[in-house]
Amino acid sequence: MWGIIATWRMAHEGVINAKELLENEGTCGDAVEASIKYVEDYPFYKSVGYGGLPNERGIVEMDAAFMDGNTFKIGAVASIVDVANPISVARKLSNEKFNSFRVGQGATEYAMLAGFERKNMLTNRAKKIWQKRLEEIAKTNLSPYDGHDTVGVVSLDKHQGMAVGTSSSGLFMKKTGRVGDSPLSGSGFYVDSQIGGATATGLGEDLMKGCLAYEIVRLMGEGKTPQEACDQAVYSFTHLLKERYGKAGAFSLVAMNKKGEWGVATNVEFTFSVATANEKPAIYLANPDDNQKTIIEPITKEWLEAYEKRIKAPI
Repeated sequence: MWGIIATWRMAHEGVINAKELLENEGTCGDAVEASIKYVEDYPFYKSVGYGGLPNERGIVEMDAAFMDGNTFKIGAVASIVDVANPISVARKLSNEKFNSFRVGQGATEYAMLAGFERKNMLTNRAKKIWQKRLEEIAKTNLSPYDGHDTVGVVSLDKHQGMAVGTSSSGLFMKKTGRVGDSPLSGSGFYVDSQIGGATATGLGEDLMKGCLAYEIVRLMGEGKTPQEACDQAVYSFTHLLKERYGKAGAFSLVAMNKKGEWGVATNVEFTFSVATANEKPAIYLANPDDNQKTIIEPITKEWLEAYEKRIKAPI
């Protein structure tokens, strides 16, 4: 048995690439890294890696994390700049006993000294979007914040190993040094090969309040299916956050257990990609219903065509 599940339509090509690895005895860690690198390298995905939208100063600060479910090794970076593939840096850091979570200049210097590819991650397209937003803010007092979609991947290999990874350029127009949930264990991701794994996308400031990735794994460990665990964790916390904090930002989580079964829950419209030994790679659309359950439907051709047109539209 093998499987892989990832957040957002943007992860689909990476999932297809990882499928080939997993079918051919590849490891869960390699599958996670390869699938996320594809998203980091693609310039039209504006919330991850190259082409990701910058902070308020026009700098692309990125967060990423990697976790091995066999050993619980974790590596993470936050506010790293000028590095082509933050997920690869995070994975390398997971092998360090000390200093395995690096931030800002320390993270960037580590990547440079370790020989990772140096790259200006601000594309001309992303710069134009940033300049346009600055003008909109000045003219209309528009809220600057927009776009916070993390690519998160959970993978299971034929050796019953599991891994999880995340990568994000974070909240568009964020303050310098702002960090979301993506590199934080328990909030942005968690995996235990004897149970399963989960990963999150959405507004990091609210996801950090609930540690939902860990909660989903905990619930799966108590015998819940991935879908039951996702529904229980996401909808109960959405309700609690609205009750105690007054509102809940957008967030979505995907999960997979050690059997290759998967689940998804969200409080907004959300797409994800999944492939297993029993299921061909496919993109699905998820929405919450009124009964704290998740409605999951295959994506339509029309939706895909509109999506491609939207992400590549002239600025």
